[in-house]
Amino acid sequence: MGSENLNKRRELTVQGGIRKSRLQRNQYTISLMNEGLRAGLLTSREMMRIQNAFMQILQELIKKYTRGESTSVTTETAESLLTSIMYAADAHLFSFEEPEKAIVYLKTVDVRQIYERGVEKVSQCLEETKQLYKQITANKLEVPVDAYNMTIDESLPVFLRKYGIIFDAHNTMASIDYPLAVDDMRLQGVFYMKQYLEQLKLETEFCAMFDQRELLDLLAHYGRECRFNYRIELFNIYELVLNNAIFSVLSGGDADQIRISESQYQRLEQQFMSLTEPQIRSVISGAMGKLQQELPIHTRLKEYMDGCMEDLVQRVTNAAKHGSLRAVIITEREAGVKSIVLFFNEEDRMSDVELRRRLDEIMACERKEDKVKLILTSFHSFHDFLDMLESECLFGDEYTALFHAFGDMELAILAKTVFYEELRSESLDLPSILLLENEYKMDWQMQFVRCLQSMSRERLQGVEKYMDEIDYEQMKFY
Repeated sequence: MGSENLNKRRELTVQGGIRKSRLQRNQYTISLMNEGLRAGLLTSREMMRIQNAFMQILQELIKKYTRGESTSVTTETAESLLTSIMYAADAHLFSFEEPEKAIVYLKTVDVRQIYERGVEKVSQCLEETKQLYKQITANKLEVPVDAYNMTIDESLPVFLRKYGIIFDAHNTMASIDYPLAVDDMRLQGVFYMKQYLEQLKLETEFCAMFDQRELLDLLAHYGRECRFNYRIELFNIYELVLNNAIFSVLSGGDADQIRISESQYQRLEQQFMSLTEPQIRSVISGAMGKLQQELPIHTRLKEYMDGCMEDLVQRVTNAAKHGSLRAVIITEREAGVKSIVLFFNEEDRMSDVELRRRLDEIMACERKEDKVKLILTSFHSFHDFLDMLESECLFGDEYTALFHAFGDMELAILAKTVFYEELRSESLDLPSILLLENEYKMDWQMQFVRCLQSMSRERLQGVEKYMDEIDYEQMKFY
């Protein structure tokens, strides 16, 4: 009676089949084997045979790794090599449309053949990734965004040069800083990189459909609105462009425009403030559809755009609820607001020898008044000025004497640098920032804060006025 019940339960388990939700993309073969065992599609004996076959491949790979000099390596290295083997097996078995077919294949085909075919797939994927990279470099956006440029110019070439198909197939081997709008972080190695480049290519294609001048202006307006230097921040350019293109359509502009004027913003704000979330989703979906009709959008790009829509719906809904739509709808700066030209000139930087000589002269001065005078007459590059402050050639009240010798504009430039993170919060003005009990890495920064704290409110208001007029994109010292 007990045996009959056990057989019935086993039949029910087998009938249930493979649960795809339990299959992991990063450990596909292992999760496939475990799920096959659970579903009764693999026996324990078959499981053991497959595992032993992978261990035999590992022993051979260890010999190759040590160039025949040893049959043993550290536990960490052995685990890494085994992961690389399983990565190749995953590459082949994942290509089966149904996991049940992959299990039958795993049971009936020699494991070594599965591994070798997987290596071929990994190698093929690497070649396809190289071709994608060529296309991306040929159509790269001309934008002054460090993460975007460094990822394409430096990080991706490192990966393509160092990627190891046999010993390190699972390793990404590169620091990819630029964020995509949609990114599948479950992938690893070359399959992750191919996916990354495919989606970066789509994003680049879309952004290239818009006027270069409008794109650069949008980045500048975005930096001002978020109160940060967009050149060094991590954000997605495509998402920014897509959102403003949608807002252009919704406010009566053309599909190929990403400029949003103040009057357009006012119309959008009035519209969104009166809509519910389902209504916001409906109008954004309609604008997305119009965008896809009027621009040369192919099927794959359309699917990618559609995948970004819900995030925009949620952002607009939350922003409308909290009265902060300006953080989502990037609007052109109003006419009449003038940006100042910084007096620190990049071209006036000293050579290392000259800078060292100037620092020695400052150190040799006995009177703080002489030090201040020498600094004010000698330094014209902000790079050099920061180098001087960080060299610790000033002490105690010498900092105070220097900072008090500055005008409001010079103090504002330093404040924009020292309080970079704090200024990203719209709720904080300069007096509020000075009340924060922050820790600073360098002595000159602490001395600068104390100097500002000792100034009158009227003087701080003058400094803050210049801070509001200084744009980070003009500050070339980053």
